Amino acid sequence: MESVLSQDKSLKKEQANPPRGKSKNRWWLLILNVIMWLFVMFPLIYAFLMAIKPASELYNPESILIPQEITLTNFVDVFSMAPIATYIKNSLIVSLAITASQIVTSLLAGFAFQFIEFKGKKIIYALILSTMMIPGEAVIISQFLMVSSWGWNDTLIVLIVPYMVSAFNIFLCCQALENFPYEIYEAAKIDGCSDIRFLFTIMTPLLKPTIGAMAVQSFLSGWNMYMWPLLVTNNDQARTVQVGIGMLNSVDSQSMVLMVAGVVICMLPSLAIFIFGQRNMVKGLTQGAVKG
Repeated sequence: MESVLSQDKSLKKEQANPPRGKSKNRWWLLILNVIMWLFVMFPLIYAFLMAIKPASELYNPESILIPQEITLTNFVDVFSMAPIATYIKNSLIVSLAITASQIVTSLLAGFAFQFIEFKGKKIIYALILSTMMIPGEAVIISQFLMVSSWGWNDTLIVLIVPYMVSAFNIFLCCQALENFPYEIYEAAKIDGCSDIRFLFTIMTPLLKPTIGAMAVQSFLSGWNMYMWPLLVTNNDQARTVQVGIGMLNSVDSQSMVLMVAGVVICMLPSLAIFIFGQRNMVKGLTQGAVKG
């Protein structure tokens, strides 16, 4: 008993006063993390510093990085130069609609592949996964011709419908359900629970980390779309923020700082979503990866 107490005391002393070697290693790791963080975040930091810089200092060699005079008028002037508010509203509508539709379709598909037996289930699942190997640029022309024949150009519908289903999210949902006890589904069916009720009242609450990961991934992909909105939208009422920011590009320095200010404004929603959802995203991506 005395030996156990002495070991506990020694452990507490080591934790309170770690050896010099371990403390040095911690400091080196901290310094390395700070350096890596600065290296990764430097483009964002530089963009913010450029956005708060007056146009007259853009080509001033004395203020290449740190502005001599800080101004926030660029963030106000960018809204008068282009309908940025409309672009942001369109991107929010498109991103939220894509996120909601992909979560619902992925949950329905995951439930069907995991709990319902039907002919050709494995073949259909393999075909869905095979679409992940086809680049979007390979089918973008055929999609454009199809939606043009339907008269969907210059509408928000054309930005939402092609992305309502995600093969990656279906795969993610199926992987999360690999360890889901089938007995829970059988017990629910015996009690008279319908499939839809089981899906939304029993299965969905247990897949919160996976749903969080799907939500972050879907929102970011919808918010950062560029090629497809550029191809199917030609007016400001339907353009998204990624395409609209390109309209600010010009040869003069005033437009340059305004464009960077617009980029910083449009980057804030996706950055906030990633910061607040990164924990659920990591849990959701790793859920079902280890079988116990």
